[in-house]
Amino acid sequence: MEDLVGWAASLILLATLVRQIVKQAKDANSEGVSTWLFIGQATASVLFVVYSVMVGNTVFVVTNSCILVTALVGQWIHWRKRRRTAARDVR
Repeated sequence: MEDLVGWAASLILLATLVRQIVKQAKDANSEGVSTWLFIGQATASVLFVVYSVMVGNTVFVVTNSCILVTALVGQWIHWRKRRRTAARDVR
């Protein structure tokens, strides 16, 4: 039963993060995205994955790995938009 609650929480959290990435991808710019937030989120996610492996919790290994992926995708979208904006400004 505990794992079921964990998987439900994981799905809800990941759905909200994916929704935020979709919103970020659709916005014309990503000025509100903080590089420090990305660094903190990515670092914490890596450490949580390591911890989850150490304690043998599959729910948290999967969830924290997915959260790390959302951080990387979000940052990639931000960098890509910033580069495109800079290229437009040069013209």
